Amino acid sequence: MTFVVIWEFQPRSDSGAEFERAYGPQGVWAPLFRRSLDYLGTELLRDLDRPDRYVTIDRWTSRTAYERFRTERAVEYRAIDEQCARLTEREAFVGAFVVTPEV
Repeated sequence: MTFVVIWEFQPRSDSGAEFERAYGPQGVWAPLFRRSLDYLGTELLRDLDRPDRYVTIDRWTSRTAYERFRTERAVEYRAIDEQCARLTEREAFVGAFVVTPEV
């Protein structure tokens, strides 16, 4: 079952385009995530009613695989997180989910 991690962001008003490049499917996070065979991809969504609100959806093969990745790559993850902090006004963890099977 696919495991999904969702984050919500509000970019700084002067960094919208740079934020989209950094957090999009080909952004600065993607090369790090792709080091894991368990990484399935990222989506960056912009809210139509609140254009300053974004959500990222990162897909993994399992929660265990994601947690192992976070442990093994903690230093690199933290470095990118610190680098990208200047792009955001607010960041919030929405939650961890599993994709339910189709009935």
